[in-house]
Amino acid sequence: MTSRPAKPAELEVAPATTKPSWGQTLRVYLEPATLRMLALGFSAGLPLLLVLGTLSFRLRGAGIDRTTIGYLSWVGLAYGFKWVWAPLVDRLPLPLLTHWLGRRRSWLLLSQALVVAGLVGMALADPRGGLEPLVWCALLVAFGSATQDIALDAFRIESAATDKQAALAAAYQTGYRLAMIWAGAGVLWIVAGARVEASGYENPAWTTAYLAMASSMVVGVLTVLLSREPVPRAFQPARSPGEWLEQTLFEPFADFFRRYGWQAAQILALIAVYRISDVVMGIMANPFYVDMGFSEAEVATVSKVYGVVMTLVGAFVGGALAMRLGVLRVLMLGAVLSAASNLLFAWMAGRGHDLAALTLVVSADNLAGGIASAAFIAYLSSLTNVQYSATQYALFSSLMLLLPKFIAGFSGQYVDAFGYASFFTGTALLGVPVLALVWLVGRRLPVKPG
Repeated sequence: MTSRPAKPAELEVAPATTKPSWGQTLRVYLEPATLRMLALGFSAGLPLLLVLGTLSFRLRGAGIDRTTIGYLSWVGLAYGFKWVWAPLVDRLPLPLLTHWLGRRRSWLLLSQALVVAGLVGMALADPRGGLEPLVWCALLVAFGSATQDIALDAFRIESAATDKQAALAAAYQTGYRLAMIWAGAGVLWIVAGARVEASGYENPAWTTAYLAMASSMVVGVLTVLLSREPVPRAFQPARSPGEWLEQTLFEPFADFFRRYGWQAAQILALIAVYRISDVVMGIMANPFYVDMGFSEAEVATVSKVYGVVMTLVGAFVGGALAMRLGVLRVLMLGAVLSAASNLLFAWMAGRGHDLAALTLVVSADNLAGGIASAAFIAYLSSLTNVQYSATQYALFSSLMLLLPKFIAGFSGQYVDAFGYASFFTGTALLGVPVLALVWLVGRRLPVKPG
């Protein structure tokens, strides 16, 4: 059973109404649904760096070569394939938990338990004695985190009307980035404080840091337990196991193609490459800082605090601009800024250890990323049919990461062969097709009057 077909990007084509004042626009950030997304965004953002960026810093410090670090970033492909099990998260009840908490919150709680277990395992592993235990635990964290994303995206979409999704996306991004401060700068500060020697790799310090991260997941757990379940969507009862499988696995994807027809290919292509510059570049960012001679404290202060604060500013700016100007316009702005900011890293590669340059480059890059992310999440949310919100959003967000994560796996090999400056310039050029796709998708859609 499907709902009324929606036009591509309802945020853009809603009937003209009186534009809200800036006061009305900003007050939405104080609503309960928005504040819940702030806390749940923290829970979603915490695991990502711990299996990607922060882990790459840990591995480089332990003497693991860049090519291996690049390949290990494929752990993040779990996020790119989450659409495979998203239909089960959308429809399958969990014994006892679903009856107690409801469909969305039960899956959120289970996924958070998986993340905690994986982080504890990563804390106890030592990469110098072999990477296999660490990789398996990182995969568990990535799987639990991806499952949490599926349930959380559906929870967010079902918690507010379409016209408030940009604000919820901005609050989600804020919580997400606060978690990244803690999972990035927090880890490095804990490691620095737990050291016995002034330099060198010390695994007990990393054990302490990762155990602290596992404990921090309590923010998400408490929010899930204290939140209300969104109003459940009624599903048409299946008359046979085959019909249930069709409704669960096939219909969410068929619904999307029915609604958008031939234009679905353009939309999916845009989703597949929109964040490619940032994702491919991001895998080598921390090894780059290590190789440029920046200490853990310097990286923590500049990259993981100033940079993330600028992301928060970008998220709020992007969310507000999207509500007033339309999502597609801000998508184009974010695509331009994200690609251009990578050129600043290429410039910094020739400067060596320069804290002022690091602060400038990281701040500009994160401001651009915040603007782009807020608009992109709002755009993806507008494409979903609430009847299949978890599955369809998982398809979109998986597609967003699949190609970039795969290409990023070769980033260390590329840097070893051609150097950092060439690598960062290449990642900027990857953003050129994104501009063309935003224009192609946007020119066929009426833009909300500005």
